[in-house]
Amino acid sequence: MSERRGWAYTLGASILKPTLTAAVTRTWVGGENIPATGGCVIALNHITKVDPLFAAHFVYDHGRLARYLAKSSLFEVKGLGTFLTGAGQIPVERESAGLSAYQAAVAAVNAGACVVVYPEGTITRDPDLWPMTGKTGAARIGLATGAPVIPVAHWGAQDVLAPYSSTPRLLPRKHVTIHAGPPVDLADLTGDRVDTATAAEATERIMGAITDLLAGIRGEDPPAERFDPRAQGVSEFGRPRAVPPQPAGTTERPQDQLADQRHDEEDA
Repeated sequence: MSERRGWAYTLGASILKPTLTAAVTRTWVGGENIPATGGCVIALNHITKVDPLFAAHFVYDHGRLARYLAKSSLFEVKGLGTFLTGAGQIPVERESAGLSAYQAAVAAVNAGACVVVYPEGTITRDPDLWPMTGKTGAARIGLATGAPVIPVAHWGAQDVLAPYSSTPRLLPRKHVTIHAGPPVDLADLTGDRVDTATAAEATERIMGAITDLLAGIRGEDPPAERFDPRAQGVSEFGRPRAVPPQPAGTTERPQDQLADQRHDEEDA
């Protein structure tokens, strides 16, 4: 492992890795697509609240340390803040969260970190857990930094903890599959200025790559159209609930680009 783990990451890995290994069987595929060094963005589908644990395990097993965005107030909690800082996690101010998260992620990637982003922004609203429409944060980070965006799909974690549930189901032992694909080709979209259309196209490529990987894992065909919670009148954050639908193509607000990567929107 080229990155310095530090005491906190070493401690966390010593606890979580054997725990997760005992809890599930697993299939890891495509880890060679994760760069051994340098900044990168890991873009995953989001199906349950324990996704970050399995994603971190996968990334760690392939020689990198996963960095997540966390609300800054957590860093002020005695003990927890020391641990998060020691583990190299990224604090994000609550005010102007989307912009702050974007700036923090760009800075981390430019500094050589492996930053994990869930482009959907929250657990998918698709009734069959296929990736839904994505937000542009992951694409914008990749375009701003020139760092590779690695699409990753996973399946099986939802059997350990169902979406929006707080009660794990450990028996019988479950199986988790994670598949990392090659970097998404965004070369033709790179420029001095990333406009809305460019960010949307890059996002669609990322979501398409994740969906293709997931289809391979599941052995099923994905829906012809990606589920769009805004158009379907489903809330984007928290537990799904009915909201007034918005027209297709509704402009994404800057604060929504990475709105809940801080994991402080409780999906319960």
